[in-house]
Amino acid sequence: MESGNKIGSSAHPTSLLPPVRGGGSSGTLGRHLARRLVEIGVKDVFSVPGDFNLTLLDHLIAESELNLIGCCNELNAGYAADGYARAKGVGACVVTFTVGGLSVLNAIAGAYSENLPVICIVGGPNSNDYGSNRILHHTIGLPDFSQELRCFQTITCAQAVVNNLDDAHELIDTAISTALKESKPVYISISCNLPGIPHPTFAREPVPFFIAPKVSNQLGLEAAVDATADFLNKAVKPVLVGGPKLRVAKAQEAFVELADASGYPIAVMPSGKGLVPEHHPHFIGTYWGAVSTGFCGEIVESSDAYVFVGPIFNDYSSVGYSLLIKKEKSIIVQPNRVTIGNGPSFGWVFMTDFLSALAKKLKRNSTAMENYRRIFIPPGMPLKHGDDEPLRVNVLFKHIQEMLSGDSAVIAETGDSWFNCLKLRLPENCGYEFQMQYGSIGWSVGATLGYAQAAKEKRVIACIGDGSFQVTAQDISTMIRCGQRNIIFLINNGGYTIEVEIHDGPYNVIKNWNYSGLVDAIHNGEGKCWTTKVRTENDLKEAIVTATGGEKDSLCFIEVVAHKDDTSKELLEWGSRVASANSRPPNPQ
Repeated sequence: MESGNKIGSSAHPTSLLPPVRGGGSSGTLGRHLARRLVEIGVKDVFSVPGDFNLTLLDHLIAESELNLIGCCNELNAGYAADGYARAKGVGACVVTFTVGGLSVLNAIAGAYSENLPVICIVGGPNSNDYGSNRILHHTIGLPDFSQELRCFQTITCAQAVVNNLDDAHELIDTAISTALKESKPVYISISCNLPGIPHPTFAREPVPFFIAPKVSNQLGLEAAVDATADFLNKAVKPVLVGGPKLRVAKAQEAFVELADASGYPIAVMPSGKGLVPEHHPHFIGTYWGAVSTGFCGEIVESSDAYVFVGPIFNDYSSVGYSLLIKKEKSIIVQPNRVTIGNGPSFGWVFMTDFLSALAKKLKRNSTAMENYRRIFIPPGMPLKHGDDEPLRVNVLFKHIQEMLSGDSAVIAETGDSWFNCLKLRLPENCGYEFQMQYGSIGWSVGATLGYAQAAKEKRVIACIGDGSFQVTAQDISTMIRCGQRNIIFLINNGGYTIEVEIHDGPYNVIKNWNYSGLVDAIHNGEGKCWTTKVRTENDLKEAIVTATGGEKDSLCFIEVVAHKDDTSKELLEWGSRVASANSRPPNPQ
């Protein structure tokens, strides 16, 4: 057990950091905020300038270890901070008052749903205007400036309105530390006239501060471990399933420790993909009810004991509430609580402590793993057709699978890419991200920008549908400005395919764009960018050779023209079940 956790521990350096050197004047609010961001691991801040945040941006630019990245709009700046937090452990964005703040709301709500610490900083009104009964621009025309704050209160875990230097130090530090303790976004508004004013509370070298460690209730931990071990050691064919809250609990290593010790087969929930090592010898696939990868669902649902570690069960992850899981057979391990069957439940028991302790108490049981190996049949390959046949999506993903390595990461946009990407087998150290809980179309463009900026050692492969791309396309421009070398597969099938399979209508058809031509226009000869449009498998092969060869240092945009009805079988099944859940009649009154 560590005696203390540095802010951002396990995602960032855990030793005391050397003083941060920068060009800005010392002892100011702007300097202090910049230094704190660097201290917690933020090297890149995503921003959109506005008159209320310009002075603050000057101080962020003056910090030599911060890189300010201007985005095309606030929504994408928020999505970029989300993607950055997935790779780095924390992200940050800076926007202007109300018009910027309300634009970034959707992205911050998504980060909240996905348990990501994002520091959302807003340049606010002059401190003299608070309580003055004045009407300001960038507002809705009322002298009450709290509208933006009230909007953020439900989607952040802490809010700080800094309009007085006397308590600015405390407000900023409290908000940032709360974001990292809760693994949720926070909102910090800073009056536009304060960043450059010196104040005694802003020491030249801010003292690094610690987050108090979370220590399990020892008696509760022992009771939870004993009860769970007793439950599992009596089971015939138990299984282990990892969920998305493994990230917030920082329990991936403890999960593997338990898998190694128990001999149980391990599966991953779709929203947890990328958090469980798929090269592990006991990995059996993605558990997603009726749309699980081959033979995984059968093994999990036929088990007499299943341990779900950090799950989120919603209508999407449960395929319209159709999972064949019985509560009395389940053990649910959340970041700070363990529940066994219908009871008992043990609180203030932390996931990492619990998994590590449980690993030492379990009898090894490989029965379910042996059952899986008996019934498993390797997945087939797409049928081979003529060279000029239109490219099918399953053929596309066969080739994407071959591109993956430990030096790559996959970003899957909301839509059919969810289902096609979940079937990809991730090599060791290959990153994987998608936004399942919130499911906001267009998320992936900004998230790709942010993730790639944080994980420069990886080449990001983004799979984006045409409908989603139309929402947030502009920040391809920012990727080019940053010199990123992402490979973007734009799947052009003429509409919102995932919506079609839930409930079709003319509203699911979109105006077709010349997507590769659009990116060429955005490129405009500045920076490294290569585009192509592919219609056949041979076209695709040639494009991949170029993207991984001669254009390996460029942003590569590959527009894949596909039939509008070319979908994964999993989407067809999932869509019908979600549609059924959505169309349930009202309960009798």
